[in-house]
Parts: sequence; structure tokens; C-alpha cells
Amino acid sequence: MEKPNPCRRRFLVLGAGAVAAGLLASCSAAPGYPGAEPVDVELKHGSFVSLYRTGVTTEWTVAAPGGATGTGATGPTAAQLPVALFLHGMGGDNGMVFDDLRAHEELSRYVGQGGTPFAIAAADGGNSWWHRRTDGSDTQSMLLQEFVPLLAGLGFDAGRTAVFGLSMGGFGALLLASQHRLPGLRAVAAMSPAVWSQYDTARQDNFDSAADFAANDVFALRPELELLPKRIDCGTGDNLLYSVRDYAKGLPGEHSGGFRQGGHDEQYWREILPDVISFLGKHLG
Repeated sequence: MEKPNPCRRRFLVLGAGAVAAGLLASCSAAPGYPGAEPVDVELKHGSFVSLYRTGVTTEWTVAAPGGATGTGATGPTAAQLPVALFLHGMGGDNGMVFDDLRAHEELSRYVGQGGTPFAIAAADGGNSWWHRRTDGSDTQSMLLQEFVPLLAGLGFDAGRTAVFGLSMGGFGALLLASQHRLPGLRAVAAMSPAVWSQYDTARQDNFDSAADFAANDVFALRPELELLPKRIDCGTGDNLLYSVRDYAKGLPGEHSGGFRQGGHDEQYWREILPDVISFLGKHLG
């Protein structure tokens, strides 16, 4: 059973440009950040109709410390804040990293401890595996051509970005970072990434064909990550462990993260999230 949330919440009605309500959280210090004084982190929601998702209404959420999404609170302005893009896993959506992993609370504690302020942004990607598919969707391009410009329009620094994700989204984060399509990318972090070294003919959900796999083969693209700060994590009880170890072993240069006890589940991801947040903040500073 989930522990009671120690945060007090107050809801704000945002301006006409927002589609939903924002949320300010003021959290008490937690074991992950001893002695920290948390800061207010606002969650702002909205949506757009995505051409790259064949006209699907795509919802998004941005978490930013210090009232940077426009509530008038003191602190850094949105123009000063870099952004970490989160890519969700299968069956997830833009709210996964906030509703399930409570990333905004971890961000609050991290910044309150003196870490680099940055925003976390997520958009719906469906079960597309974050690349172009034969159904006409292309969620990677949705991120680059629609969501990142939207964030820039809100005033965030789209020239200082990081990307992270879990499971399917971990694969998507590594793929995006490897293909050099996001200018200003400072770091990539993959939590339990769903990566394989060979095409599996028994499944069609992740790739449409052997040619599609070859075009998006993150194992073959590993040399492209040599100069980029990178973090790879996986639980030792995860079915993906051996594949992730194989992937990490062949990465050029140094990488952070590692393998600790845990499964392919929310408990493990919440346990490593403070370290992932610190990694992202370090390289976005």
C-alpha cells in the first residue's frame, strides 16, 4: 500500500493557453534528501493535436520549480530552466512519471538541497516505441517538431535538454540520443530500458519488420553516445537484465548507473529516481 503523501497541495486555475489546472506541491524533507528544504514545484497540463500521431489529441505535463510556468511565484523564470524530457513505458502516458513515480516531489527535494533547477516534461506517446511506424505515426518527431517547440513557446530553454525514460521509454531515450536529432542534448538516462540485440520475429509491437529494427538498432548505434553523459540502470530481478548488461558493456566511454536489487516495477524505479534526478541536474547545470 502506498504511504500517505506528506505534501500539501493547492490547485491553481491557469491562463487560457492552458488546457487543465496546475498543481503546486510543497513537500517535507524525505530520506533521499536529508536536511533539504523542498521548493514549490508546479505541474502544468495541456494538450495539442499531433500531426505526427495522425491527428491524435496528445496530452502533456510539465513540472517546474519556483513557479516558473507562470504563477508569479519567486524563483527562476522559465527562460532560465533547462528541460529533461521523460519518455513513458508501454501502457503509460504523460502522467506516469508524476502520478506513479512522484518525480515532481523528487525534483522539489533535489532543488531544495541546492541542485540545479530544471523542468521535467512528458507527453503521451502511446505504445509506439518512440519511432516512426507503418501506421503513419512518428512519436519521436512529435517530440522534436511539436512538443519541444511548445516548451520553448512556454519560455523554457530548449537549447539545454536531457532525455530519460523507462522500459519502452528507456529504449526511446537511448534511440533519440543516439540519432543526434535533439540540439543541445546534455545527457541521457535509461531506467530498465527494453533493448534487444536481435530482431524477434515473434512480436510486432516494437518493430514493424527486420528492416525497421535495423534502422532503429540501439546496439549498433552505441558508438554515437561516446561523448554524451549517459546513465543506465536495471534491476537484478528484471527479465531484461542480461540484455541491458550486454548493451551497457558495449557502450563507449564512461557511463553512470548500474545494477542493483529490484524488478521491472514501480518500486525499483522510485528507488533509483533520486539518483537519476541528480544525474540529470548535474549535466543540465
